[in-house]
Amino acid sequence: MKLSDLGWSGFFEATFKSFERDGYTCGRVALEYKNFFRVYTQYGEQLAEISGRLRHEAVTRSELPVVGDWVVIRSLPDGDRAIIHAVLPRRTSFVRKVAGSRTEQQIVGANIDTVFLLTSLNQDFSPRRIERYLVVAWESGANPVIILSKSDLCNWITDAVGEVEAIAPGVPTHTISVKTGTGLEELAQYFKSGKTVALLGSSGVGKSTLINHLTGVEYLKVQTVREQDDRGRHTTTHRELILLPQAGLVIDTPGMRELQLWDGDESLQLVFDDIEALASQCFFSDCRHQNEPLCAVRDALVAGTIDTERYDSYSKLQKELNYLARKKDKLSEIEEKKKWKKLSRLASERARLKRR
Repeated sequence: MKLSDLGWSGFFEATFKSFERDGYTCGRVALEYKNFFRVYTQYGEQLAEISGRLRHEAVTRSELPVVGDWVVIRSLPDGDRAIIHAVLPRRTSFVRKVAGSRTEQQIVGANIDTVFLLTSLNQDFSPRRIERYLVVAWESGANPVIILSKSDLCNWITDAVGEVEAIAPGVPTHTISVKTGTGLEELAQYFKSGKTVALLGSSGVGKSTLINHLTGVEYLKVQTVREQDDRGRHTTTHRELILLPQAGLVIDTPGMRELQLWDGDESLQLVFDDIEALASQCFFSDCRHQNEPLCAVRDALVAGTIDTERYDSYSKLQKELNYLARKKDKLSEIEEKKKWKKLSRLASERARLKRR
């Protein structure tokens, strides 16, 4: 394999030079198992595990490898296995809060160029979910592309596209049907040598079907949607970086019906720039758009120039981010204490070893 075909660039080369001088090689994480990783290297695929030092010194899970990461490795004598000694800085990363009540980030994928936000044109179609995905996508540093799948099941495509373009102006939007082949040729522009596309969306939107089309084989199992509610079943249960036969790479992810935000203040302003523009016209700079006089946002809601559901979505995401920011401040204090406690312990161990 050529490293450039796997996404290697000068960005990673710059930080890898010091490791290269010490005889290390590099690879890209393709799949994460319970205790091991499958890594693409220029010599082929290798099974790798994290070094004890890397695991010991990591303060949070985000400092350990994830799918899409470039890692520093040293092959074991048998040649089939390797040890991961470091993770190179990420160029982009798609991050969400872990499901549940814990305040902890989960990196869905790293070093992604384009994010396909898939939503199916059936009863599960939701502009509000697209807004949420857009906030996370912009925050990742990758370029979002909206994919409206299963167009063969929809007789209101024009209306659906209109709704999406209204909430995501300037974001490329494609309607496709893998079953009929409609719109698939338009997606080829995103799959180029060394470029990585991540597929994100709820269960049953057609991610696995699209990957089977891209790979040209039945790479992933596909399950039909439930007739009762038109929703899909979970097919993918893990994240995986797949090297495509024609060019490019794709990261498949499990269906995420609950996508909790982790960061996104600036991205929220970008996704809801129409509301933000009106908010800047309010008489009070700290207007909460509730009972304050001369509120441009509330006037627009009364006049109907802002969709009520869209504004409710904006308010919900804003409150979610504000709440999360307060939780993260407390988490930072805890992590900082853990970090210095760990460093102090390591320093004490080194000093004790020197005295021996």
